Amino acid sequence: MFPISRWKHRTLAAALTALALSFAPQELSFAPQAMAAGKTITAVMHSDLRVIDPIMTTAYITRDHGYMIYDTLLATDSNFKIQPQMADWKVSDDKLTYTFTLRDGLKWHDGAPVTAEDCVASLQRWGKVDGMGQKLMDFVASLEATDAKTITLKLKEPYGLVLESIGKPSSRVPFMMPKRLAETPPDKPIPEQIGSGPFKFVQAEFQPGVKAVYEKNKDYVPRKEPASWTAGGKVVKVDRVEWVTMADAQTAVNALQSGDIDFMENLPFDMLPVLEANPDLKIDVLNKFGFQTLGRMNFLYPPFDNPKVRRAAFLAMNQKDVLDALVGNAKYQKICGAFFVCGTPLETDVGAETLVKGNGMAEAKKALAASGYDGTPVVIMGPGDVTTLKAQPIVVAQQLRDAGFKVDFQATDWQTVVTRRASQKSPKEGGWNMFFTNWVAADVADPIVNASISGRGKNGGWFGWAEDPKIEELRDKFARAGSAEEKKKIAADIQTEAYDQVIYIPLGQYTVPSAWRKSLTGVLDGPATPIFWNIDKSE
Repeated sequence: MFPISRWKHRTLAAALTALALSFAPQELSFAPQAMAAGKTITAVMHSDLRVIDPIMTTAYITRDHGYMIYDTLLATDSNFKIQPQMADWKVSDDKLTYTFTLRDGLKWHDGAPVTAEDCVASLQRWGKVDGMGQKLMDFVASLEATDAKTITLKLKEPYGLVLESIGKPSSRVPFMMPKRLAETPPDKPIPEQIGSGPFKFVQAEFQPGVKAVYEKNKDYVPRKEPASWTAGGKVVKVDRVEWVTMADAQTAVNALQSGDIDFMENLPFDMLPVLEANPDLKIDVLNKFGFQTLGRMNFLYPPFDNPKVRRAAFLAMNQKDVLDALVGNAKYQKICGAFFVCGTPLETDVGAETLVKGNGMAEAKKALAASGYDGTPVVIMGPGDVTTLKAQPIVVAQQLRDAGFKVDFQATDWQTVVTRRASQKSPKEGGWNMFFTNWVAADVADPIVNASISGRGKNGGWFGWAEDPKIEELRDKFARAGSAEEKKKIAADIQTEAYDQVIYIPLGQYTVPSAWRKSLTGVLDGPATPIFWNIDKSE
């Protein structure tokens, strides 16, 4: 599974033992492989990788996979400015026509040239399922390839978030792929991983949930500008990147300290003092804007199809207990009741009192008794293999029990959650009632980009399928708003409705440090990290 030459004998046995305990026998394949030549970065990411279609899911490990092999028309730099990536653009004087021109030298990994038709198909697939893409498409009159290198987007009326939508840095990212793949329905996985980005996916070495391998795309032509967040020159300075799964955090920490791996995305907070004392390691928070952690209910089935029951569950929850269990370090956690993130122009605490003060349990018990709740078990999916997702379901499950709910806590792994949460089957048929996830701040900072706030229901809504016409009406007004003051008022109105209907439950904000060996240089920060271009490795 891992090239043996990369492992020191003193940790090989421990690592393999941990992996053997973490994966089914059929997932462990130790077929001999040729030794990888050149520089190789070995990384332990925040999750294993199984779902590899970046349009099918908002999971960040799939987004990270997408950035390895796909590219984007536009990108966001560290000044929050949209920059050309695969294409430049012009806007007509009436703000109704956007013309994108592909730059020279773009090729798919199979050698075919990138065409405007490919990009139109990619935008259309993305626009069917991404919240920001859906709102953009509501304003689009036509989107077509006018020649091999030109994409023309015409609007029904001016819309101020065209470039921000196409250049958004995080899930779902509008990655470009060949037309034959982009024509796959967005709820079906694409059959191949062919992009035009800086790395190529090594399908022959992919072991879902165990190992993913990427090789330098020698045909990739980077932009000349310096790398900045997801914009600029994506210069690959190593030959190969391997993502390996180590479900046990202690095993991964040991491997990092001994030099058996080079990079660890999410550090366990309780092990930070040991890692900070190691002079061979660099520790830093790459995503300075942090994460919002949240709970999401399934609106399709009892008991959470009943807004009174949802409200009772909401009142039982409080952020401090969740954050203390998840992080337990004041430096890295923040109580925040703002749907659109504390520290932004849209911050407000309206509706959040019980969450942030933790004083809602007595009211929760009364509300549940009056709701008509009949004891239907609440099926909560609890992934145990991701450091930043273990605590939330455990803490909330107990809070719900304390309020009087019957809870069916189902331990699983994150990739199972990612797959299962997309199912609209009833809990009795393998569905679910509640799951937890984390969004980077860039993905929830306003009502358009925030997929979780959508009220589209089954018509393109996010997992849980909340249907709320009032929220959709307000989101539409926000998209048309002309002033910051008007946007702030509309955002507060959306938050009021979202708390009233319990569209989802913000459970606080946090940051998480990463660590890498000092043999790595050029590690970039940003809202969609880690990314592996620009990184060099000394031997």
